[in-house]
Amino acid sequence: MKNFIYIWIGELISSIGTGMTSFALSVYVYQTYGNASAVSLVTLLAFLPSILLSPIAGLLADRFNRRILMVCGDSLSALGLIFILLNMQFGTLQLWMICVGVTISSFFSSLLNPAYKATITDLLTEEQYAKASGMVQIASSAQFLISPFIASILLSFYDIRLILMIDICTIIVTVITILLVNRHIKEKPHKKENFNALKDLKEGFASVIRHPGIRILVFLMSFACFTLGLLQTMLSPMVLSFTDSKSLGYLESLSAIGMLVGSIVIGVMSIKKNFCRVLFIGLALNGLGMIGIGMTCNFRIIICSGLLIFITLPFINVSADTMARINIPNEVQGRAWGVISILSQFGCLLSYGLSGIMADHIFCPMLENNGILANSFGRIFGTGHGRGIGLMVSMCGVLVLVVLVIMMRSKALREMDVTSEEPVESAAITN
Repeated sequence: MKNFIYIWIGELISSIGTGMTSFALSVYVYQTYGNASAVSLVTLLAFLPSILLSPIAGLLADRFNRRILMVCGDSLSALGLIFILLNMQFGTLQLWMICVGVTISSFFSSLLNPAYKATITDLLTEEQYAKASGMVQIASSAQFLISPFIASILLSFYDIRLILMIDICTIIVTVITILLVNRHIKEKPHKKENFNALKDLKEGFASVIRHPGIRILVFLMSFACFTLGLLQTMLSPMVLSFTDSKSLGYLESLSAIGMLVGSIVIGVMSIKKNFCRVLFIGLALNGLGMIGIGMTCNFRIIICSGLLIFITLPFINVSADTMARINIPNEVQGRAWGVISILSQFGCLLSYGLSGIMADHIFCPMLENNGILANSFGRIFGTGHGRGIGLMVSMCGVLVLVVLVIMMRSKALREMDVTSEEPVESAAITN
């Protein structure tokens, strides 16, 4: 367990640095270019490579030294940050340079996650898996709980260059901890076996498609990822239209506390049944939270709505994960989860690609002072720069409720719900 804790500390530090850079870049891009499309483009390029390369990264993690892969992923991802930092320091930083930098970082970071998860199996016993899983989720959530708060304070006194340098330093610390642990671990020999990626993909896809309930569940998760991805991308432009980056950091950190609260409640209550009902209630509250965030500029209401959204995420994850796990044969679950992950995260990719365009060219013009909706929806949402984004976010919340009402009539989805005799662990399907 000691070796795992060393690696976990390194990844916790790295996660905080990554979250700080993500927050700072979104603020910098919006304040520099003044449109939501630029923010969504950077978010898309920071996410796309890691999704497309995840199957290859998993293959490498099964065939090579996992700690060395983690070192490569972490250290080489710093090249993207260095590229952005040097262009900012010695020239004029342009949007395409930021896009290239985040793409480089995402490309190499894709090596990290599969190797990190597989390393847990290498270092721990089965009895320690649950504890380790909880620790990994805490480290992962640090970029939402801690990073925005720290980054917003630093941006009040310094510029983004300091945050980029801090992130690079956190990567160095992480690499050192991994190398120190790797010296004390005897590498296990990897089995040489035939690998047919196309065949495995087909089998995984078939295991998902043949079950009508799984098909509906994957659609729901992909749709949830779409709406959450839109909120994630558009929150910064929407909030920065009426307040500053420091307030945005407070908002994101306070809202993310809800995810911690939800996880604690699940840990104490131990959900054992009625997973379908939990899923429906979680999605319904999630939709209401999105409506609340978009409808107003009142900071207290926005924080409460954000808390509501984040509180529901652990419940949505646990219920969806369990319903899929108990309805897919164990012998094909690895391949099935790979397909489910790609299909569900496709919703995020779609939202990252479309949200900025929809905001800048459709919704924002409609709620300008002289926009076509200024005298109707403008009386509720307000008018001016950024209020069109609020309308778009709230409409996504309404759409969640509409889709949920339709899906609640699905007999195939309800039949997936069975009673489990033991508490279940969350393995997040949504982001």
